[in-house]
Amino acid sequence: MRELQVPPSVEAEQVVTAVLADLRSGDHRGVVVDSPPGAGKSTLVVRAAVVLATAGEPLIIVAQTNEQVDDLIDRLARKAPELRIGRLSAADYRAPERVTAHEQVRVGAKVADLDNPAVIIGTAAKWALVTEGRWPWAIVDEAYQMRSDALLRVAGRFERALFVGDPGQLDPFSTVETARWTGLTWDPMQSAVAVLLRHNPELPLHRLPVSWRLPASAAPVVAAAFYPFTGFRAGTGPVDRTLAFTAAGPGDAVDAAVEVAAASGWALYELPARHTLRTDAEAASACAELALRVLRRGAVAVSEHAPAGAPVSADRIAVGAAHRDQVAAIRAHLGPAGAGVTVDTANRLQGREYDVTIVLHPLSGRRDATAFHLESGRLCVLASRHRHACVVVARAGIGELLDAHPSTEPVHLDVPVKFPDGWEAHQTMLHLLSTSTGNPAFGGGNSTVQ
Repeated sequence: MRELQVPPSVEAEQVVTAVLADLRSGDHRGVVVDSPPGAGKSTLVVRAAVVLATAGEPLIIVAQTNEQVDDLIDRLARKAPELRIGRLSAADYRAPERVTAHEQVRVGAKVADLDNPAVIIGTAAKWALVTEGRWPWAIVDEAYQMRSDALLRVAGRFERALFVGDPGQLDPFSTVETARWTGLTWDPMQSAVAVLLRHNPELPLHRLPVSWRLPASAAPVVAAAFYPFTGFRAGTGPVDRTLAFTAAGPGDAVDAAVEVAAASGWALYELPARHTLRTDAEAASACAELALRVLRRGAVAVSEHAPAGAPVSADRIAVGAAHRDQVAAIRAHLGPAGAGVTVDTANRLQGREYDVTIVLHPLSGRRDATAFHLESGRLCVLASRHRHACVVVARAGIGELLDAHPSTEPVHLDVPVKFPDGWEAHQTMLHLLSTSTGNPAFGGGNSTVQ
């Protein structure tokens, strides 16, 4: 007899209940929660904060960017309007409307200016400047984006902590040479969670099992490529989300790509094989035209949030690339017609969500496969921002490039192996995209969408 699968909402709630139980028990100095893309990290952070604060446990929340801080404040204030919240900020910070709209939120450059709220939220960089005060609890959001030295600077401010983050996303980065610390257990370039678990392997580790962002077409692909040992599933089924167009197109290759993406969740817009400059004008133009075509054809997205359908407006479309010069070129090609479309690097797209995404493949047109372009987290971010469809723009020959450039990165003693590595993740992604779209072009063949 076939075993019945637990509904996604039930499975996710079981994990969250276990996390909250570990928090309430007080048996551990830290609790770690791994989360795939769109699994509800922010929802868990807000829920845990409400549980701790309403139990009379003052706490701090440490996020990595001001955008994350403001988003958490807005969500927490809406969830628990009775809680007094402090926003720890720089002296020149100007609060956006989603912060000032809540009367229970007080903004200040110093802890003393916040009038002893139940929850204080600030960036890791701001908390590192706080030299007084200690709280029973801290919640570290996007903990895998936090460098271990940043955690060390704030560790004196709390007794116990909940660490929530996505292990498949981009690792912390630095603009200075870091080889001198390679192999040390406290290497500052490791993530806060990596160093924490190396020194405290007994801490409970939970994994959120469901992505509420990625559709049923994307979750298996992203899970197999970037989360091979833990996995996750989509919170929605194949028929729960659809993407359709209300206007006809000219029937060219761009139309073919967006229609394949709407039908299958993925598409490849493949350009002829060629070694190009990093700022490939033809690829940038293709990315812009794909985004504009989705707008011009009046895409409508049906989902659990909009059963009757909602227009895919410009702010629900994103174009992602590896480099800022590529981003600038794509923006220039979009012009006024693409006003409102988000165009950014993978680093800045982390944590954000859209209906449709266009991705310029990091290896497109390259002669070599460097560590930067091969980093699995970069491709993971780019391929996991969408709720409905993702179109990958790339020049032919990426599969051959990967085969021709085996890894030459040095192997260091006492450095934990990150799996999957860039080669494995890229090859897996290419193979699975070929399977999911029925397009043999993924992996280096001739595309039917050119």
